[in-house]
Amino acid sequence: MSHTYSIQFYCNAKRRVFKKRQAYYVILTLVAILYAFNAAQAQAVIEPKEPKEAREVEERRIAAQTDRIGQQNNRPIDIPVDLIAKQKTDKSSNSLAGVYGSISSVGSDTLATLVSLWAQRFKSVYPHVKFQIQASGSATAPQALTQGTATIGPMSRALTTSEISRFTQKYGYPPTTLIVAVDAIAIYVEKNNPIQALSLEQVDALFSETRFCGSKEKLSKWIDLGVTKFGEGRDVLLYGRNSASGTYDLFKQQALCDGDFKTTVNELPGSSSVVLSIASSLGGMGYAALGHSDENVKALSIGVKVPMTNAPSTTTSNNDDALARSNNEEVPIKYRTEYIEPNTENITRDKYPLSRYLYIVVNKPPNKALPILERAFLGFILSEEGQNMVRENGYYSINQVLRDKQIAFISQ
Repeated sequence: MSHTYSIQFYCNAKRRVFKKRQAYYVILTLVAILYAFNAAQAQAVIEPKEPKEAREVEERRIAAQTDRIGQQNNRPIDIPVDLIAKQKTDKSSNSLAGVYGSISSVGSDTLATLVSLWAQRFKSVYPHVKFQIQASGSATAPQALTQGTATIGPMSRALTTSEISRFTQKYGYPPTTLIVAVDAIAIYVEKNNPIQALSLEQVDALFSETRFCGSKEKLSKWIDLGVTKFGEGRDVLLYGRNSASGTYDLFKQQALCDGDFKTTVNELPGSSSVVLSIASSLGGMGYAALGHSDENVKALSIGVKVPMTNAPSTTTSNNDDALARSNNEEVPIKYRTEYIEPNTENITRDKYPLSRYLYIVVNKPPNKALPILERAFLGFILSEEGQNMVRENGYYSINQVLRDKQIAFISQ
């Protein structure tokens, strides 16, 4: 009897344990279902689906921009559907199919940092894309494109006639140049140097052997500029870029009036090297891209000549002007020097005399869209996100109309 009771007790206990396990598994299943439901709701809040009406409004907006660009070019321009999709605000849908392979960039040192940052961000969306970036100077970009060893050629100056001619002789059509940012060349001194500004004539007299910009005398010592901090005998230590650089070419053209550099200018391979040398030298001065400025140097204002308006005149000069008019001679224009800071307002309004566009040059046959990899990367550079990166790194973005026009051009 007791043996039968023990067996029955054991069986009842097993059933109770089994029912508890069943209840435990049911609870776990319910918790998992509830967690999945909440996660789905959160995902829906984070990434809401784009309403059909919003897509239609965006497509109409882009179509209106396209019509305006087409009117400017006197021909219709169609923006492909894949580029319309790239401009959606939902970043999760910003990737295009078929974007993989390698991009080789050869050219400007000034643009090297930006190209690297653009490449890193682009790879986060397209991890199967590889980049090779060689910052050996703007002069190497058209050479590499002509030889077919580069996909894109960043340049801090415009192509020369001879560079365009060599490319055209090989391919039968000219290279395509895109404007991707705005930059400026700055004249730097060490941050504690008391000098605040130089006129263009003074810049020419300091850096140039020929002084084509009009200075009557050479400048070589700090005392010549009114700076007594270094004593009477201290020479100005000059730094600049090497001849392969677009910064070198543009400075030679704009600041030296196409004159020749002094042999005493220390030529360095990059703008960062120039800035570092100035910051660590005693009595150093040099020119480099404004985007490479740091807290150890300061950029000088540059003086340009502007016509005098409503300027006070002496009686003698008034009589001279009257005499010139009576003899039907031109009255000489009087000028004053206006010093312009290298700041955002002056550069974007084209007031600062050493401002410039930054370019990317590509090999695009006429009436044929670029391959999807190059098109996607260049489209990213010209997108709002790409241009935000331009502003975040000390350069200046290009306007929306120019961006839209260029995106349309590389797509057809």
